Amino acid sequence: MSTAQPDAVALDRGDAAGLSAKQSRILRYLRENAGERTYFKSRLIADDLDLSAKEVGANMAAVAEAATDIDVEKWGYSSGTTWMVTA
Repeated sequence: MSTAQPDAVALDRGDAAGLSAKQSRILRYLRENAGERTYFKSRLIADDLDLSAKEVGANMAAVAEAATDIDVEKWGYSSGTTWMVTA
């Protein structure tokens, strides 16, 4: 028998766009920081969110597709993948 509250389970599944909790965290991070920066390296996002760079990269396609208020584009690869994010 599960003791989890229904609201807690819904939060773990991500936002209304069908994103996972991890993808929602990445999207929230990009939204919060897009006004200050344009370029984001996967490894630096990972460091800030306590994820691996591989986890960030694997989830960015879903994040980019779900984002309606920011544009997320794979921009370059030099010592790690860089993403260009514009509001």
